[in-house]
Amino acid sequence: MQVITHRKHAVNITQAEGIASAIGGGLLAAAGLQKRSAAGLALAMIGGDLLRRGITGHSFAYEMIGIRTAPLGQGAETTSVPYELGIRVDRSITIAKPRSEVYRFWRNLSNLPRFMNNVVSVTQNGNQSHWVVEAPRGRTVEWDAVIHNEIENELIAWRSLAGGQVANAGSVIFTDAPGGRGCQVRVELQYNPPAGTLGAVVALLFGKEPGQQIQEDLHRLKKLLETGEVITVEGQSSGRVQCLPYDREVQVASEASFPASDAPAYNP
Repeated sequence: MQVITHRKHAVNITQAEGIASAIGGGLLAAAGLQKRSAAGLALAMIGGDLLRRGITGHSFAYEMIGIRTAPLGQGAETTSVPYELGIRVDRSITIAKPRSEVYRFWRNLSNLPRFMNNVVSVTQNGNQSHWVVEAPRGRTVEWDAVIHNEIENELIAWRSLAGGQVANAGSVIFTDAPGGRGCQVRVELQYNPPAGTLGAVVALLFGKEPGQQIQEDLHRLKKLLETGEVITVEGQSSGRVQCLPYDREVQVASEASFPASDAPAYNP
């Protein structure tokens, strides 16, 4: 799991908020400095941060809870996760099956709950689908998604649609593994959890770390396609899937192949 730190869109508040923050911050800072006390110093520091917020247009609080009020600009209609928000996960595995077979299995989205442990259901309607996924504390979250970029036997790229409970986007890339070892599957995911980075930390405390989940899902996919069986947690004292070390050949995702957030930059 990687918390997004890119500052391509550092401005995450509206111009009106920026002006109000600059004016209010300046007044608070001036009032605090006049008091010449500990309380005045604290007031001045708050005012100074508001002034910084107004000048830069960037709110660290907004970033932490995963929201922005600034317009997305070009590509807003096709941007599910603003580039600087959320969590990034990249995982890969090699499956000893032909690339076309692995692609066809994944492209039938109704197969995904068979190996994705936290996916309750995926209902497919053409290029659109409805997802129901388990969340911490026994809850579920739902969203609609669309496959917006697809190359047969090579790439499936999706993004969530407006109104869902979790904004997410990413791609699954299928390539021939070196040495004729089958198909290498690489998942590149970016998502903005409820409550943003803070929500992701809370989820981690409840054992829902997405990178580990996806890697375990990929191992279940490998087991399912290679042997027809699915790894389960039955009989394991730890209650977790026991996985072999995953492929480390592809760990750094190529931005050119990741059509997740700023769609105009990544769509061919």
